[in-house]
Amino acid sequence: MRRTVLKGMLALGALALSLGTAATTAQAQDALERAKESGYIRVGFANEAPYGFATPDGKLTGEAPEVAKAILAKMGIEEVDGVLTEFGSLIPGLKAGRFDIIAAGMFINPKRCEQVQFSEPSYGIGQAFLVAEGNPKGITDYGTVAGNGDLKLAVMAGAVEKGYAEKAGVAEGQLVILPDQSSLVSAVKAGRADAAALTALSIARMADNNEGVESTEPFGEVAGESVKGHGGFAFRPEDKALYEEFNKNLKEFIGSDEHVALVTPFGFGKGYLPNKSTEELCAGE
Repeated sequence: MRRTVLKGMLALGALALSLGTAATTAQAQDALERAKESGYIRVGFANEAPYGFATPDGKLTGEAPEVAKAILAKMGIEEVDGVLTEFGSLIPGLKAGRFDIIAAGMFINPKRCEQVQFSEPSYGIGQAFLVAEGNPKGITDYGTVAGNGDLKLAVMAGAVEKGYAEKAGVAEGQLVILPDQSSLVSAVKAGRADAAALTALSIARMADNNEGVESTEPFGEVAGESVKGHGGFAFRPEDKALYEEFNKNLKEFIGSDEHVALVTPFGFGKGYLPNKSTEELCAGE
């Protein structure tokens, strides 16, 4: 009996050692090797049209996912699975290994550069506000909101607009922080917010798809500084091989006829090509 128990204990020990070795091997294998071996990769997105969103039938699309699919196909990775995540949870989700790339049109800025490795930008774009139809309160930009303490401005959790508002002098109590685009639209339509801030393309699409609201004219400065945002793809810093191969192909792709034709249906195109590098953006330039 003792011999049988001992054999069982030895077998369990060997199994544990085997599992531990397998886990170590999996950790040592980088994301690029895994993706090429399996033929697929997971990307995080935030359901923010036109940057990255799911169609009613569940297809992952938008500027960032479509560019990512094109680049990954050039790398021999044909299947891309989307993982829907609230915008503010994209970086934590990437770091936790829920997906290997953020494909959500995320703006590149110094704070985010401290946490993730960004590709070169795939686009550059300014800001706009969603307001009630007819813009009855005459809201044009962050300065309008800062100058009237009775106004409420809705911003998306984890997005750059909260920082822009603070820079312009908008008081904390004037901000309504919400998780996604649909919440921003609902807040403006219900009067819980007088305006909602996002990039000009997102606001234009929200206005087109909802009654009773409209977009302000796009603007590119806040408190005298440029707020033309540049979006890119984010990677874990340790996934160096994946980042380098993706970025190499991306730099060759951006601005090509193939690229412009791919993103034009989402409102992007030659007028939205980037004019700054990731190095400049990470340095706050």
